[in-house]
Amino acid sequence: MFASMLESMPGAIQLGLLYACMSLGVYITYRILDFPDLTVDGSFTTGAAIAAVMITHGYSPWLSTACAFVGGAAAGALTGLLHTKGKINALLSGIIMMIALYSINLRISKLPNLPLIKYETVFTHISPWLLMPIFVIVVKLLLDAFFQTDLGLSLRATGDNARMIRSFGAHTDNTKIIGVSLSNGLVALSGAFVAQEQGYSDQSMGIGMIVIGLAAVIIGEAIFGRRTVFWATLSAIVGMIIYRVVIALALRVPGFKPTDLKVITAVIVIFALVIPTAQRAIRQKRLARRRSAELAAALTGSSAGGDR
Repeated sequence: MFASMLESMPGAIQLGLLYACMSLGVYITYRILDFPDLTVDGSFTTGAAIAAVMITHGYSPWLSTACAFVGGAAAGALTGLLHTKGKINALLSGIIMMIALYSINLRISKLPNLPLIKYETVFTHISPWLLMPIFVIVVKLLLDAFFQTDLGLSLRATGDNARMIRSFGAHTDNTKIIGVSLSNGLVALSGAFVAQEQGYSDQSMGIGMIVIGLAAVIIGEAIFGRRTVFWATLSAIVGMIIYRVVIALALRVPGFKPTDLKVITAVIVIFALVIPTAQRAIRQKRLARRRSAELAAALTGSSAGGDR
């Protein structure tokens, strides 16, 4: 069993790199904008569908991948417009767009499953092991640079305190739309890469992506924290790789089946959410006990001084 676990590591790390852009996209909405965006489940498939259709029609794999990013960004922009201009709740806006994308994705691909095995993809002449680390690092550094610009700082401030930013004359509606659009563009980009690596685009491949992305972000933050944007984006990438490794190890444990994947994902997310909360509660209790002991010692000392 241990040998089989070791054999599954390279594939798990490769999957983590393929899904890394998706976790960066979830980080933008979940942590920076504080926007619970469920569009992710639909836009992931949108990216895969656009890339697959264009590749099967003879277009360049890289052009197809770029168009997948644009398609995902457009879906995110519509979600942002529903929320900001339509005054629809953020969570409901994402649900509406996710439902709409199910039909849109079928319109794009025309088939529930679109094979790519006979066609040239971005991985035909270069291994995912060589391409994905370079690509993910470039995307991470570009995001870090973007978040240091005026627009990026406005986007970060919108998530922290939208009312304060509006008092300075910033258009928070625009920053929200840009942020959600960028997030879903990255998610769709990840979907395009996954479709090309696995050799097909499937209508159901986006189900549960938001949960996986949240798990990656939370796991990464538990290890690296959120001190700066550099560490936050790095934690999202590493968190996705760790998540995939944990999933691969769990599926090798006797008794687990591939059909248990969603349950394992749910358990990982529960632990990722509960453990940091429990750690904070333990630290607060320790701090409270320490302060109580210091206060008791101070009162004891003052009482002894009064007796003298």
